[in-house]
Amino acid sequence: MIITGDDPKYIAFVKARICDQFLMTDLGPLRYFLGIEVSSTSDGFSISQKKYIHDLLARAALGDERTVETPMEINAKFRPTDGDPLPDPTRYRHLVGSLVYLAVTRPDISYPVHILSQFVSAPTTVHYCHLLHVLRYLRGTITRCLFFPSSSSLQLQCYSDATWASDPTDRHSLSAYCVFLGGSLVAWKTKKQVAVPVRVLRLSCGLWLC
Repeated sequence: MIITGDDPKYIAFVKARICDQFLMTDLGPLRYFLGIEVSSTSDGFSISQKKYIHDLLARAALGDERTVETPMEINAKFRPTDGDPLPDPTRYRHLVGSLVYLAVTRPDISYPVHILSQFVSAPTTVHYCHLLHVLRYLRGTITRCLFFPSSSSLQLQCYSDATWASDPTDRHSLSAYCVFLGGSLVAWKTKKQVAVPVRVLRLSCGLWLC
Protein backbone atom coordinates (compact mmCIF):
# COMPACT_ATOMS: atom_id res chain seq x y z
CA MET A 1 0.00 0.00 0.00
CA ILE A 2 1.25 3.49 -0.90
CA ILE A 3 0.05 6.44 1.15
CA THR A 4 0.55 9.91 -0.31
CA GLY A 5 -0.24 13.44 0.79
CA ASP A 6 1.27 16.72 1.99
CA ASP A 7 0.34 16.43 5.69
CA PRO A 8 2.95 14.31 7.56
CA LYS A 9 0.87 14.20 10.75
CA TYR A 10 -2.21 12.88 9.00
CA ILE A 11 -0.15 10.34 7.04
CA ALA A 12 1.30 9.06 10.34
CA PHE A 13 -2.23 8.87 11.77
CA VAL A 14 -3.49 6.84 8.80
CA LYS A 15 -0.54 4.44 8.97
CA ALA A 16 -1.07 3.91 12.69
CA ARG A 17 -4.76 3.10 12.19
CA ILE A 18 -3.96 0.65 9.38
CA CYS A 19 -1.31 -1.05 11.53
CA ASP A 20 -3.96 -1.57 14.22
CA GLN A 21 -6.05 -3.63 11.80
CA PHE A 22 -3.49 -5.29 9.51
CA LEU A 23 0.03 -6.65 9.62
CA MET A 24 2.01 -3.94 7.83
CA THR A 25 5.67 -2.91 7.50
CA ASP A 26 6.52 0.76 7.04
CA LEU A 27 9.17 0.95 4.30
CA GLY A 28 9.51 4.72 4.55
CA PRO A 29 9.27 7.19 1.65
CA LEU A 30 8.63 5.68 -1.78
CA ARG A 31 11.86 5.12 -3.71
CA TYR A 32 11.28 2.09 -5.93
CA PHE A 33 8.08 0.43 -7.07
CA LEU A 34 7.57 -2.11 -9.90
CA GLY A 35 10.67 -0.98 -11.76
CA ILE A 36 9.92 2.73 -11.32
CA GLU A 37 12.41 4.82 -9.35
CA VAL A 38 11.16 7.84 -7.40
CA SER A 39 13.41 10.65 -6.21
CA SER A 40 12.11 13.63 -4.25
CA THR A 41 13.60 16.97 -3.22
CA SER A 42 12.23 20.25 -1.96
CA ASP A 43 11.82 21.34 -5.62
CA GLY A 44 9.63 18.39 -6.54
CA PHE A 45 10.00 14.73 -7.42
CA SER A 46 11.10 12.78 -10.46
CA ILE A 47 10.31 9.29 -11.70
CA SER A 48 12.51 7.20 -13.96
CA GLN A 49 13.26 3.61 -14.93
CA LYS A 50 17.05 3.65 -15.16
CA LYS A 51 17.51 0.24 -13.57
CA TYR A 52 14.74 -1.18 -15.74
CA ILE A 53 16.54 0.11 -18.86
CA HIS A 54 19.83 -1.40 -17.67
CA ASP A 55 18.11 -4.75 -17.21
CA LEU A 56 16.38 -4.44 -20.60
CA LEU A 57 19.66 -3.72 -22.38
CA ALA A 58 21.25 -6.70 -20.63
CA ARG A 59 18.43 -8.98 -21.82
CA ALA A 60 18.71 -7.59 -25.36
CA ALA A 61 22.44 -8.46 -25.40
CA LEU A 62 23.40 -5.85 -27.99
CA GLY A 63 26.69 -6.70 -29.60
CA ASP A 64 28.06 -3.15 -29.59
CA GLU A 65 28.10 0.03 -27.48
CA ARG A 66 26.67 2.40 -30.09
CA THR A 67 24.08 5.06 -29.28
CA VAL A 68 21.79 7.08 -31.56
CA GLU A 69 20.29 10.55 -31.24
CA THR A 70 16.66 9.80 -32.10
CA PRO A 71 14.28 7.02 -31.00
CA MET A 72 13.41 6.28 -34.63
CA GLU A 73 14.78 7.17 -38.02
CA ILE A 74 13.12 10.27 -39.51
CA ASN A 75 10.36 9.55 -42.07
CA ALA A 76 10.72 5.79 -41.58
CA LYS A 77 7.82 3.78 -43.03
CA PHE A 78 7.17 0.16 -42.12
CA ARG A 79 5.17 -2.55 -43.87
CA PRO A 80 4.38 -6.09 -42.67
CA THR A 81 6.23 -7.46 -45.71
CA ASP A 82 9.50 -5.55 -45.18
CA GLY A 83 12.45 -7.90 -44.62
CA ASP A 84 12.43 -11.61 -43.86
CA PRO A 85 10.22 -13.16 -41.15
CA LEU A 86 12.04 -13.87 -37.90
CA PRO A 87 12.49 -17.63 -37.29
CA ASP A 88 11.51 -17.13 -33.66
CA PRO A 89 9.55 -13.93 -32.84
CA THR A 90 9.66 -14.55 -29.07
CA ARG A 91 12.60 -12.20 -28.46
CA TYR A 92 11.00 -9.40 -30.47
CA ARG A 93 7.71 -9.74 -28.60
CA HIS A 94 9.45 -9.79 -25.24
CA LEU A 95 11.47 -6.63 -25.96
CA VAL A 96 8.52 -4.72 -27.40
CA GLY A 97 6.42 -5.67 -24.37
CA SER A 98 9.16 -4.31 -22.12
CA LEU A 99 9.22 -1.07 -24.11
CA VAL A 100 5.47 -0.70 -23.67
CA TYR A 101 5.97 -0.70 -19.89
CA LEU A 102 8.99 1.59 -20.17
CA ALA A 103 6.85 4.17 -21.98
CA VAL A 104 5.15 4.79 -18.60
CA THR A 105 8.00 7.19 -17.79
CA ARG A 106 9.47 7.76 -21.27
CA PRO A 107 6.98 9.59 -23.50
CA ASP A 108 9.79 10.16 -26.02
CA ILE A 109 9.52 6.52 -27.15
CA SER A 110 5.72 6.49 -27.36
CA TYR A 111 5.68 6.80 -31.16
CA PRO A 112 8.21 4.08 -32.04
CA VAL A 113 6.67 1.72 -29.48
CA HIS A 114 3.27 2.26 -31.09
CA ILE A 115 4.72 1.48 -34.53
CA LEU A 116 6.75 -1.57 -33.50
CA SER A 117 3.83 -3.02 -31.53
CA GLN A 118 1.85 -3.40 -34.75
CA PHE A 119 4.18 -6.17 -35.94
CA VAL A 120 4.39 -8.43 -32.86
CA SER A 121 2.30 -11.12 -34.58
CA ALA A 122 4.75 -11.54 -37.47
CA PRO A 123 7.92 -9.44 -37.02
CA THR A 124 10.63 -9.34 -39.65
CA THR A 125 14.35 -8.60 -39.72
CA VAL A 126 13.62 -4.98 -40.67
CA HIS A 127 11.30 -4.49 -37.70
CA TYR A 128 13.89 -6.05 -35.39
CA CYS A 129 16.62 -3.69 -36.66
CA HIS A 130 14.45 -0.69 -35.82
CA LEU A 131 13.71 -2.20 -32.41
CA LEU A 132 17.48 -2.29 -31.78
CA HIS A 133 17.60 1.37 -32.86
CA VAL A 134 15.20 2.24 -30.02
CA LEU A 135 17.36 0.32 -27.55
CA ARG A 136 20.50 2.18 -28.67
CA TYR A 137 18.63 5.45 -28.18
CA LEU A 138 17.70 4.40 -24.64
CA ARG A 139 21.32 3.51 -23.91
CA GLY A 140 22.33 7.10 -24.71
CA THR A 141 19.44 8.70 -22.80
CA ILE A 142 19.23 6.37 -19.80
CA THR A 143 19.25 9.21 -17.23
CA ARG A 144 16.19 11.00 -18.61
CA CYS A 145 13.20 11.18 -16.31
CA LEU A 146 9.87 12.89 -15.70
CA PHE A 147 10.05 15.79 -13.23
CA PHE A 148 7.03 17.09 -11.32
CA PRO A 149 7.83 20.47 -9.70
CA SER A 150 6.31 21.21 -6.31
CA SER A 151 5.55 24.79 -7.36
CA SER A 152 3.61 23.81 -10.48
CA SER A 153 0.33 25.60 -11.21
CA LEU A 154 -2.99 23.82 -11.73
CA GLN A 155 -3.50 25.09 -15.27
CA LEU A 156 -4.18 22.37 -17.84
CA GLN A 157 -2.52 22.60 -21.24
CA CYS A 158 -2.94 20.10 -24.05
CA TYR A 159 -0.96 19.78 -27.27
CA SER A 160 -1.86 17.53 -30.19
CA ASP A 161 -0.67 16.73 -33.68
CA ALA A 162 -1.47 14.27 -36.45
CA THR A 163 0.01 12.84 -39.62
CA TRP A 164 -1.80 12.56 -42.95
CA ALA A 165 -2.36 9.03 -44.26
CA SER A 166 1.08 8.07 -42.99
CA ASP A 167 0.62 4.30 -42.71
CA PRO A 168 1.91 2.82 -46.00
CA THR A 169 -0.30 -0.27 -45.62
CA ASP A 170 -3.80 0.98 -44.77
CA ARG A 171 -3.30 4.78 -45.25
CA HIS A 172 -4.57 5.56 -41.75
CA SER A 173 -3.28 8.67 -40.00
CA LEU A 174 -1.68 8.85 -36.57
CA SER A 175 -2.77 11.16 -33.79
CA ALA A 176 -0.72 12.12 -30.74
CA TYR A 177 -1.32 14.31 -27.71
CA CYS A 178 0.26 15.29 -24.43
CA VAL A 179 -1.34 16.99 -21.42
CA PHE A 180 0.46 19.21 -18.91
CA LEU A 181 -0.78 20.19 -15.47
CA GLY A 182 1.25 23.34 -14.97
CA GLY A 183 4.81 22.27 -15.72
CA SER A 184 4.12 18.56 -15.18
CA LEU A 185 3.48 16.13 -18.02
CA VAL A 186 0.60 13.96 -16.80
CA ALA A 187 -0.77 12.18 -19.90
CA TRP A 188 0.32 11.33 -23.42
CA LYS A 189 -0.64 8.92 -26.20
CA THR A 190 0.02 7.99 -29.82
CA LYS A 191 -2.82 6.25 -31.64
CA LYS A 192 -3.78 5.27 -35.17
CA GLN A 193 -6.96 6.99 -36.34
CA VAL A 194 -9.99 4.84 -37.13
CA ALA A 195 -11.11 6.63 -40.31
CA VAL A 196 -9.08 6.86 -43.51
CA PRO A 197 -8.61 10.43 -44.82
CA VAL A 198 -10.06 10.92 -48.28
CA ARG A 199 -8.86 13.54 -50.72
CA VAL A 200 -11.14 15.11 -53.32
CA LEU A 201 -10.95 12.78 -56.33
CA ARG A 202 -12.16 13.40 -59.87
CA LEU A 203 -13.75 10.29 -61.37
CA SER A 204 -13.56 9.37 -65.02
CA CYS A 205 -17.23 10.17 -65.47
CA GLY A 206 -16.64 13.76 -64.43
CA LEU A 207 -18.11 13.51 -60.92
CA TRP A 208 -16.31 14.60 -57.76
CA LEU A 209 -15.91 12.37 -54.73
CA CYS A 210 -15.11 13.82 -51.27
